[in-house]
Amino acid sequence: MTTGLLLALTAGMLGAVNPCGFAMLPAYLSLLVAGAPHTRGAVGRALTAATGLTLGYVLVFGAFGLALAPLAGWLRPRLPWFTVVLGLVLVVAGGWLLAGRRLPAPGRFARAPRLTRSWASMVLFGAAYAVASLGCAIAPFLAIVVTSLQAGSALRGLALFGAYALGMGLVVAVAALGVALVRDGLVTRLRGAGALVPRLSGVVLVAAGGYVAWYGWYEARLAAGRRDALSDPVVLAATRGQRALAATLDALGPAPVTAVLAALLLAAALSRRNRHSTRRSCSRGGEQRG
Repeated sequence: MTTGLLLALTAGMLGAVNPCGFAMLPAYLSLLVAGAPHTRGAVGRALTAATGLTLGYVLVFGAFGLALAPLAGWLRPRLPWFTVVLGLVLVVAGGWLLAGRRLPAPGRFARAPRLTRSWASMVLFGAAYAVASLGCAIAPFLAIVVTSLQAGSALRGLALFGAYALGMGLVVAVAALGVALVRDGLVTRLRGAGALVPRLSGVVLVAAGGYVAWYGWYEARLAAGRRDALSDPVVLAATRGQRALAATLDALGPAPVTAVLAALLLAAALSRRNRHSTRRSCSRGGEQRG
């Protein structure tokens, strides 16, 4: 059982950087950072959004594995075109940020807390991430998790499902927290960087969305039997980077990634504590001068 959980945990980590959805991770980070006005908001948003994205991702995989597998033949040729549309939507969102505008929030959530909006939007983003990743990452998920569920071992299957989700969440949370803390340092050290961050996020979003759309077209060409797709220079270059990242995660395993997450959480807590101490000192100094 322990070996199976470790395997599911590792598969979840690698699922976050699968070849099909590889560019969705920087797109997610761009959306996350662009919507966080300050560090405390960025860190809280990172944790909440990582949970929401992971939930959306694994629920789509679970639904596909348990209920939609019989429709796989109908869905498979249509998935690349969904990926193309998703990539183009991300490009438009990135262009919107580059123009100096903020991404709109749904009207019915206009008065809701920021983290509520983040949760809802990131669950949907996680679902889109999963659909874009189905072609590359569904096979290990089916082999590890769904096989146990369908074999009648519900408890084992649920445990493996949870381990897969935890592995996915570890990678996403580490990436999100790291970006949130880097954003804090950038805004703190560079005057006016706060205004630049959304535009920088827009650049990343345009690049990531462009690649997602290109990869969808690449998959569509492969499905159509076009041999020129096999030597696509854009996909080959990105795949080399994706394989290097996946190999690094596979070699490290869950323990070091968990340690990095704990270190980032500690750094965020210390940073917040230092800011509070500085504010109290400034407030006392002002009172003494008064």
